[in-house]
Amino acid sequence: MVTQRDLKLMIVPPERSLSPWAIARKKFIRNKLAMVSLFFLIVVAIVSCLAPYITTADVTKINIGQMSLEPSSKHWLGTDKAGRDVFTRLLYGGRISLLVGLSCTFFVILIGTIIGSISGYFGGAVDSIFMRFTDFILNFPFLVFVIVLNAILFGKVNGLWVLIGTISILSWGGIARIVRSKVLAEKENEYITAAISIGCSPAEIIIRHLLPNILSTIIVQATITFATMIVAETGLSFLGFGVPQEIPSWGNMLNSATEPDVLQFKLWIWVPPALIITTTILSINFIGEGLKDAFNPKSMR
Repeated sequence: MVTQRDLKLMIVPPERSLSPWAIARKKFIRNKLAMVSLFFLIVVAIVSCLAPYITTADVTKINIGQMSLEPSSKHWLGTDKAGRDVFTRLLYGGRISLLVGLSCTFFVILIGTIIGSISGYFGGAVDSIFMRFTDFILNFPFLVFVIVLNAILFGKVNGLWVLIGTISILSWGGIARIVRSKVLAEKENEYITAAISIGCSPAEIIIRHLLPNILSTIIVQATITFATMIVAETGLSFLGFGVPQEIPSWGNMLNSATEPDVLQFKLWIWVPPALIITTTILSINFIGEGLKDAFNPKSMR
């Protein structure tokens, strides 16, 4: 005899199971701190990109008559020691700092993923050679190399791209090791053996089978790397070895505020860039934590 409950089961189709990416997206959206951080980062990026339309002040022109002016209706965040509007330099500096961070992150993830996936898939002598080279990169004196390159190439090529290239070349080692370890674990699965048995080439197996299955790890590492690259640019520019001084960046804004008089009595010169750097780095880290929880199958958030 067919009951009413059986009729309902026959009429109502079973719910479709969500894909891992859909589950991760829903978990990430429920993470309020990560969503607020993502919104803040998007706002910072949009405002920085729209800097020419938001302010008309000259970002590089030195004005001796307006040196170190306090915040006012004309200069919302005051002026620096050279008479340049701090708010304007903050917007334009965001464009450079975010550009350096994104560019370095792209190249670091690209190089690290290629080296790590090839090393992990082939193993043996290939793995040994690639990992010894990675160890060399990880132990290379980062600051010394940046100083030497700046001294050699200063005035010959675009200093901004020299900085991006230098940071990228010396920062991919950690990503390569993480990708290698993931590939080593993933290639033991049966679907890789099946792909090999039907004649798939190593490049096809890596690109079509291995990398999609470790993509979540790469995405999480990309957010961590993005924050690290912004910190690297800021630190190098603060020391005078980063973005050329004529180009506004958050690090260069801090570099121009190292005098005791400025630190004690002219807070408007260095507090805004310090705050925006801190909040941006925290936002990126919160986004990274949200992504890590979202991709973690054991996380119940």
